[in-house]
Amino acid sequence: MPRNLDMTALRAFVTVAEVGGVTRAAGLLNLTQSAVSMQLKRLEEAMGRKLLDRSGRSIALTGEGEQLLGYARRILALNDEAWGRLTDAQLEGEIVLGVPHDIVLPHLPPVLSRFAVEFPRMKVNLVSSFTTRLREMFARGDCEIMMATEDGVRPGGRTLYTAPLEWIGAPGGQAWKARPLRLAFENRCIFRADVQAALDRAGIEWEMAVESDMSRTVEASVRADLAVHAMLHGTVPPGLEPIDHGGALPPLGERQVNLYVADTCNGEAEKAFVSMLVQAYTG
Repeated sequence: MPRNLDMTALRAFVTVAEVGGVTRAAGLLNLTQSAVSMQLKRLEEAMGRKLLDRSGRSIALTGEGEQLLGYARRILALNDEAWGRLTDAQLEGEIVLGVPHDIVLPHLPPVLSRFAVEFPRMKVNLVSSFTTRLREMFARGDCEIMMATEDGVRPGGRTLYTAPLEWIGAPGGQAWKARPLRLAFENRCIFRADVQAALDRAGIEWEMAVESDMSRTVEASVRADLAVHAMLHGTVPPGLEPIDHGGALPPLGERQVNLYVADTCNGEAEKAFVSMLVQAYTG
């Protein structure tokens, strides 16, 4: 006789699979870690299968877990669609969120996914740009929620986390040894002037090798070992790496990732979305 799968356990399973661990999943689900672990255990017992491989530093799916993941996502999507369409409690509207491109991954996608599930009639319009442009948009009221990478925090902001700014280059690259040091930065990158000032203070000659509005152009130039760049720790994309310069380049200090929320952004859905962002970026 067919048995029913537990929706709460399936949701815990999908969330853990998407974020790669119980701790962050617990924050997104508003549950304790032990509660999430119990849901996973119940699901494995109900299925009679080992769905998760816990032997490594992070949780990975077994072959059977990967098979279940596709079914689980579809089951939850149908459940949430039916709930959203047939209940009167759902809110409707749009949230404009501004986020610098370098801090979108890995934290934001699970937040957007969870918010879409809990508030299916709400839309999130994601604007990914430089902090300088996002500040302008926020000041004009063109986005209600803004995240920014800054040296300090402005009035009304909340610091989510602090990270060091690192020199970045091609794997095994030699561009960092050249003098003048060749730099690659987008024209509106907020780190650009700070990096140039740090080099000036250290007495290191520099020149701009790449000036572009496109992050991909900058990344391609650095990956080709034509220049160096600077990024927050933990945001370095594949194909690039922090430079082990042994002190030959000046330290760049730390930067804050801050959250700003407009005063008008005070509805139930907006507050829930802000809470999800805080949990994801501070957890």
